[in-house]
Amino acid sequence: MKILHTSDWHVGRTIRGRSRADEHREVLAEIVAIAGGREVDLVIVAGDLFDTAAPSPESEQIVYEALLALTRVAAKVVIIAGNHDNPARLRAVKPLLLPANVICGDYPRGAAKGGLVELSLGGTEVRIALMPFVSQRQIVRATQLMELEGLENTREYQVHVEAMLEQLAEGFRTDAVNLVVSHSAVVGGGPSGSEREAHIFDYYVPASVFPVAANYVALGHFHGCQRVPGPGLLWYSGSPLQLDFGEAGQEKQVLLVDAHPGLPATVEPVPLAAGRRLRTIEGAEDEVLAQGLAAGDDYLRATIAGPRRAGMADELRGQLPNLVEIRLAGTDPGLKHATEARADRPYTELFGEYLEERNASDKRVEALFGELLEELDAPETA
Repeated sequence: MKILHTSDWHVGRTIRGRSRADEHREVLAEIVAIAGGREVDLVIVAGDLFDTAAPSPESEQIVYEALLALTRVAAKVVIIAGNHDNPARLRAVKPLLLPANVICGDYPRGAAKGGLVELSLGGTEVRIALMPFVSQRQIVRATQLMELEGLENTREYQVHVEAMLEQLAEGFRTDAVNLVVSHSAVVGGGPSGSEREAHIFDYYVPASVFPVAANYVALGHFHGCQRVPGPGLLWYSGSPLQLDFGEAGQEKQVLLVDAHPGLPATVEPVPLAAGRRLRTIEGAEDEVLAQGLAAGDDYLRATIAGPRRAGMADELRGQLPNLVEIRLAGTDPGLKHATEARADRPYTELFGEYLEERNASDKRVEALFGELLEELDAPETA
């Protein structure tokens, strides 16, 4: 059977306040086209469909239209909640998704309560263990819902996750394709810098927690496409768009998985072309301008070195419409005159040195500062 693995759509994500809705529509349409062209049986979306727990109506429309489009080219679509998703919202729409052949894992559940999905696709029996994201705050309650006894007194995150996966894997069969879908941070996987840090470093689990009987483990959470070293076949598909500048230069992909009972799956990364790329440019003002003009449609982050002047950032933004972030590379402020007495020196002189130390001298700004001081010193009139 053929599986398409994608994750971390993050629909609703902006880039410094700019909407990326059209990019998401384009890349999700590309994923639908790949699924149809490769005649996949099953599509897996391993969490973080949305960028926020309270998505806008536009974001919900984009996601649900994409899921329905996928059901028109694949027999089944399986989704799970990621740390950015609201599992309660997914639970609310689950009864509407199921008749459309979209299976939703909202909260971690026991095998008998929907945590283990049993399917027959193209004559192949399939067992899918669903492990949506669960926080440390929720982990004890999740294991109680799965009716796992003896774990209430331990707070170790890894112990609970491993026990939940073991319980789900009890339903795996040697004559079936056994899959795990998990939104989690696995040791050996590398974050890109755009993931939510609070939901990474406190939630790492080793690859050994995943059942060796799984033919394939479809992971979500890290935004770079990568295989995780371990005893099984564990892959992150990564995000379909470059979501932030930590992902600049990454080639975005989906994963095509060919799986057969009793055998390790084979994995083929398929590159995605839709979406604008992110690029960091550096140099003096004129160098940044030249690089930016040659960057085409890429979103730009600029680090400016050398002298600065009032209005420089606004002028650059006016000439480079895709410039979404400007950083100033400066010297360590305040060291040159840190030990000098300042009490008896004019404010205008101190302000001029302040600008000089930051390589931002501008006589117009100094003159304006002087005018403001004069206004403050002027006597009040009735």
